[in-house]
Amino acid sequence: MAVRAKANIRLEFKSQQQLTSMLDALTPEAKAPVTIRANVQLEQQGLFLLLKVDADDTVALRSTLNAYLRWINSMASVLEMVDHS
Repeated sequence: MAVRAKANIRLEFKSQQQLTSMLDALTPEAKAPVTIRANVQLEQQGLFLLLKVDADDTVALRSTLNAYLRWINSMASVLEMVDHS
């Protein structure tokens, strides 16, 4: 019996410009998945980024989420620095 694992994460951004920059940076990664065992969808809802991960198992889900959340955290730090300069 195959076990599927899914996660939906909703992140709010301070501005449309920050959200657009984040989506522009993440879209190529979503088109070339971290693993063939997980699919990623990125969506925009207002000032929210929706990160949807559908994986074959919990290991693939965890590794994919960790990768995306690290990238998002790094880019958010850079965007904050740019906004404050």
